[in-house]
Amino acid sequence: MINQDQERREVLKRYHDLLAAFKVPLKEYEKQMLRKALKLAIRSHSDMRRKSGEPYIYHPLDVAFIVVNDIGLGPTSAACALIHDVVEDSEFVTLEDIKAMFSPTVAKIIDGLTKIDEIFDQGALSIQAENYKKMLLTLSDDVRVILIKLADRLHNMRTLDSMPHDKQLKIASETTYLYAPLAHRLGLYAIKSELEDLAMKYTEPDMYKEISTKLQRTASERECAVKEFIEPIEKRLSETSLNCHISGRVKSVYSIWHKMKIKRVPFEEIYDLFAIRIIVDSPYDREKADCWAIYSILTDIYRPNPERLRDWISTPKSNGYEALHTTVMSNTGQWIEVQIRSTRMEEIAEKGYAAHWKYKQDEAFANQESGLDIWLNKIREMLASDSKEALDFLNEFRRNLLDEEIVVYTRKGDLKTMPAGSTILDFAYNIHSELGETAIGAKVNHKLVPIQEVLTSGNQVEIITSKRQKPTEEWLDFVVTERAKTHIKNYLKEEKSRYKNQGAQLLRDYLKEIKRPLGTDEMSLILDKTLLNKADLYYRIATERLRKEDVLAIFEKQKKKPNWFGALFGIKEKVDPLTIHDAIQQQVKDKPESLMLGKDKQNIAYEISTCCNPIPGDDVIGILMPNNVIQIHRINCPNATELMSKYGDRIVKTKWRENEQVTFLVGIRLSGFDRKGIWREISRVISREMDLNIKSINLNAAEGVFEGTIMLYISNVDSLNVLIDGLRKIEGVDKVSRMN
Repeated sequence: MINQDQERREVLKRYHDLLAAFKVPLKEYEKQMLRKALKLAIRSHSDMRRKSGEPYIYHPLDVAFIVVNDIGLGPTSAACALIHDVVEDSEFVTLEDIKAMFSPTVAKIIDGLTKIDEIFDQGALSIQAENYKKMLLTLSDDVRVILIKLADRLHNMRTLDSMPHDKQLKIASETTYLYAPLAHRLGLYAIKSELEDLAMKYTEPDMYKEISTKLQRTASERECAVKEFIEPIEKRLSETSLNCHISGRVKSVYSIWHKMKIKRVPFEEIYDLFAIRIIVDSPYDREKADCWAIYSILTDIYRPNPERLRDWISTPKSNGYEALHTTVMSNTGQWIEVQIRSTRMEEIAEKGYAAHWKYKQDEAFANQESGLDIWLNKIREMLASDSKEALDFLNEFRRNLLDEEIVVYTRKGDLKTMPAGSTILDFAYNIHSELGETAIGAKVNHKLVPIQEVLTSGNQVEIITSKRQKPTEEWLDFVVTERAKTHIKNYLKEEKSRYKNQGAQLLRDYLKEIKRPLGTDEMSLILDKTLLNKADLYYRIATERLRKEDVLAIFEKQKKKPNWFGALFGIKEKVDPLTIHDAIQQQVKDKPESLMLGKDKQNIAYEISTCCNPIPGDDVIGILMPNNVIQIHRINCPNATELMSKYGDRIVKTKWRENEQVTFLVGIRLSGFDRKGIWREISRVISREMDLNIKSINLNAAEGVFEGTIMLYISNVDSLNVLIDGLRKIEGVDKVSRMN
């Protein structure tokens, strides 16, 4: 039974917590604005409840608290957070009403936060991608829209337990794919880490629980290690005039899991589970000197790893982050990461853009354009192009979120910040589009290199051009920056348009030979089979990249191949794309929460993805692709995360049929100490004891150790786990794992 008095008291408590979160006393008109926003929110959401059963008003109150407490924004942003869903959820409140009640600024922010209501056709672009683009379009007006949106997403992730499983996967995938990198780019490290951990809780529940449990179990050991490590540093710093605070923090579950995957080691072999942070309270003009003085004291006590020194004080990251990072060897023989920064740098690291903007109001910083300002200007340039399709825009924007960067110099010594992995051609386009289109190579540190050469920090680059040079499709294979890709695509689009008539006429001539017209059905079939759009199709035909025999082969009757996977899903064969489209649409319409492959419909086209090779027993998800084929992925597959983020409205619940004797290709990775006969024993376990077929073995042994991979056919996860346990028992085998 609902206790309304108790809920009213809870609303007041959360509102008072919000007011207490402001670091400076509020002016009377600011208090009035917040009271007005709260009353409007209560009135608009009075009859609404969340999936958890709680009153909906708790959500905007908690979002407003995150906006103030975790991000550090002011009362205007808090008011916007309180009413961020009002226009969407209320039939009686419009943007004009918001403008009249509050201000044009508040109305503009609310407009940016209001969700898109249009329903796109199945063949249209992803609703998620369109939403992202609308959200980011407001960057040119007010970056607070993005910050409030991040707070909204964080609270939704904190309360995700009450949602259906497929919704959890969709929201968690979006969070990992876009929102966490966005928080990182805006300098909100604490929010970024929490978003990643919460997303992992749903996409990798078993591993999340395992790492969390092990972290709790080893907490007391870490506390002792941190205390022992810090003591000599505190003693030396106390002898100086530096005012420092030292603390140790445990790394996030997600970052530990990421390191386990990269290094391919278990939790027990991840030694840098925590990092030490030294924060010095210094005036702005003393910050650099004091940080380097602390570094000098630290490296007098512990031996540093020179390859792990990162100086983001001299050259801050593009999101405004400043700090010295180093890794030193502790007395227990473990490498420990130490971060050194000032109080100002610490606030910017935790509060990101909001803190950066606060310091910009100070005269000492007023004329400084940070990397974050430059990045925001780049995003505004991207958004200015109305011709971009939503998914292309999303891909390009996400590339701009990646935080790994290099610093490169022009021939005259001007500094350019580029994404890691940038090539000579990226650098040329970064300077000017004409320079990019005519680039044939470069001198890097006075040495000639080709345009696909990847740059590293510190390179000095001089571009070499030729008037005969022209962009080609191959350039898109190695450039990484949005600017370069956009200019190349635009050039190729203009180039391809010149071949349209020639390609269309050739295609008609080809089809005449088999007495078929170039009608809608024929064109749909060709585009479906080649996975091209019309412009690319005509261009490839005109330039003989797609030959006549390739086109005609599409219309030949193909011998039906046995469908080895059909039994698992009850899928008999692939059918016409229109039939697939209609079937999926009808199922989504009838039962959006209970769509199962192989349960109701038997004629759905699908593919088992080769990127993660799911097998029976794996948790899998189906994603309906634009070509109307369902891709089956393991839930924890990185590609699935990206696809669920882009096509969140096309997630198809998928389950394996039981008791089907069909085998799937799986990879096993092994390593250990080499000895005579070890591979004979490995083969015996696989072939004789488990009765499995081996497809290939790739071995490398040197100086007494070996590593290798085995590709074999197996029917389900249970059999795979039995095999792995059996291999681990062989003398000399150190590690066995499934290849992802």
